[in-house]
Amino acid sequence: QVQLVESGGGLVQPGGSLRLSCVVPGIIFITYGMGWYRQAPGKRRELVALITSGGTTNYADAVQGRFTISRDNAKNTVYLQMNSLKPEDTAVYYCNGVRGTSIPTTNLPTFSSWGQGTQVTVSS
Repeated sequence: QVQLVESGGGLVQPGGSLRLSCVVPGIIFITYGMGWYRQAPGKRRELVALITSGGTTNYADAVQGRFTISRDNAKNTVYLQMNSLKPEDTAVYYCNGVRGTSIPTTNLPTFSSWGQGTQVTVSS
């Protein structure tokens, strides 16, 4: 079973920034597209950013221009730089594998397991 370990969340004021990290040990990381998902209270989990194995990125409209996804294949790690945060970005953020390049997506995440996620709270 694949292990996904997210970190970097916290409480931040509107307009602030956070950088999330997700380590995925034990896989040939470079071969997988990866994505960041989030789930706000009472809402479905949604894909907000993806990066393909080749480095192509895509973003949900709600975060376009504010969030940047990147990866370090040597460290089996995917990052999400979040700038200009808004209260509506408040959610638990998760990483998982991603199939395809579309957001929103109807594809299931690559891995059946999820990590514990990392809480992001944007509030004054």
